Formats: sequence, C-alpha cells, structure tokens
Amino acid sequence: MRSIGERARITRDPRPVATRPRESEYRPQHPLDLFRAVLPQRHGSGDPTMTTAGGIIWRASRTPDGVATLALREGPGGVVRAAAWGPGADWALGQVPALCGADDDPSGFDASVHPLIEEAHHRHPGLRIGRTDLVFDALVSAIIEQKVTGLQAFGAWRRIVTWYGERAPGPTPKPMFAPPTIEQWRHVPSWAWHRAGLEPPQSRTIVEAARHGESIVRATTRASDGIERERLFTSLRRIGPWTSAETRIRAFGDPDAVSVGDYHLAHHVGYALTGSRVDDDGMLELLAPWAGHRQRAIRLLYASGRIEPRRGPRLHPEDHRDR
Repeated sequence: MRSIGERARITRDPRPVATRPRESEYRPQHPLDLFRAVLPQRHGSGDPTMTTAGGIIWRASRTPDGVATLALREGPGGVVRAAAWGPGADWALGQVPALCGADDDPSGFDASVHPLIEEAHHRHPGLRIGRTDLVFDALVSAIIEQKVTGLQAFGAWRRIVTWYGERAPGPTPKPMFAPPTIEQWRHVPSWAWHRAGLEPPQSRTIVEAARHGESIVRATTRASDGIERERLFTSLRRIGPWTSAETRIRAFGDPDAVSVGDYHLAHHVGYALTGSRVDDDGMLELLAPWAGHRQRAIRLLYASGRIEPRRGPRLHPEDHRDR
C-alpha cells in the first residue's frame, strides 16, 4: 500500500521541465552576511522550501506570480548572484535585495549599551534582517510552531508542504516544494494534519486564517509599522504575540519584534546579558535600551554564541499520529 506522501505526490505533475534561468546580481551598499540574512527563513534542516549545497542557498516559494526556485551565491566583492526558475522567477529576483536585508536600516542602533552586543556587532558587521514579503506562508509556519518543539513543528511543515505543495522548478540539489496556495491550505483534510503530527488547535487556526487569507495579506502589507501589524495579527482568533512577532520577523523583517512567550528566548537573553535566567518581563526590560532594534539585538546575541547551556536531556515529544 502506498504511503500518504506517495498518494499525494502521484496526483501531481512530476518534476517540472528544466528551463534556462533568469539571472541578476545584487550589489549591497553595506557589508552583508548572506547566510545570516537568509537562512533564518529555513524551517529545520529538512525544510523542503530551503536548502544549501556547495555554498548556494536554494529557496522555493510561491510568489504572487506563481512558483519560483531561487538560487543565491555570494560572488567576489560581496556581489550576490541570483538565478531563478519558474513563472514567479522575475518576482523572486526582484525581491532578492529585500530577502538579503536591503530594507533593514540599523540607524539608531547603539551596540555600546552592552559589551557582548558591542563585540558581536563588531564581529558581524554584515548582519542584516531579511524579509520574504510572503505574509501567509510566514503566518502558517509560525502557527505550526505554536507551543510545540521545533522537531514537531519542522516535521509537520515538511510533510504538509511536500504532500500538498508544488514541486519546485529548476536543477534543485534535492526535491524541493513551494508551499500550498491559501486555498489549498484551507482544504488540507483533517486526517492529513493528524498524520503530519500537527495538533488540532494549530490546524484549526490555519484553516480559519485561510478563510480570510487574502484580506490578512492585504491589510498587514498596507500597514504602516510593526505596531499596526501586531494589532491586525493579534485580532485574529488564536493568534497571540508570539505568532505575530514570528510572522512579522519572517515576512517583514521587523527589527523590533520580540517573540514573547517563547520557551527558550527569555532564558537565552537573560543568560547572555546577565548570566542568569529571566522571564518574559525581565527579557523586555533587558532589551529596552535597544527599543526599535530589539530583534537586531537578539540576532547579535545568538551570533555571539553565548546562549544558555542545556540543563537536561532533549525533550522527546510523544507521537499520537497512530492513535
């Protein structure tokens, strides 16, 4: 008997016919660490929408113009060379600067507030916060990651995107898939969510969001700042501050978003800046000197490598999919 994944795949076209790519170059006007700007968009090492091979970042996405595969490589002089395949190739190439952090403005960021941040800022001058401008995909991935381990969330994302997404065009180093359309997210059957390892609260939230997906995308894209986007996202049922922050970081490169409610973040911030754990309120107090750039401070904190050591064995979540 065929597996669920096999049954889903045989209903779709096989690998798209390879065509010549569209190509472009992006010449950043500032130092750029390409991998630190783009790879935070990856959902685990097995993400079917993003991988790396031979110094190239491969990304499959569903653009407003259709599916696209994008390949990014850093060339001499910091030039980012890009190639893209598929009907959304031109859109993907046009979005490369934003994905690489061209819209990220660090003006007003004072790294000297804390020696750890100051040192990390000096060591990583090319750190930029990229954005995808693909709101619904960012929202779905954040919902999937609500209140579960990364292992669970990344596995569920990988399965659903592979089963219900669209095969990425171009000479990808492994089979890659673009996420489903908003309408396809809405009609993923309940048994598929279960078999993918996603809990009912998350799947119901995704389906409900998909019913209003286009209006969510329009409203948050037109919003003037992160505060207004926070209000719009959290006005949706079962979308709280953590999901809103994660969505704003991924889709809009929000330099001030803080994922309050994260299981590890407050502990890491407290340990890095004071040597001791803090709760969410303590984290917000510690990050207050970088208001407007709190996500930037967090990125630098992680880049420094000073995070809280593990205190116990890795959590092994119980698997309910066969019950």
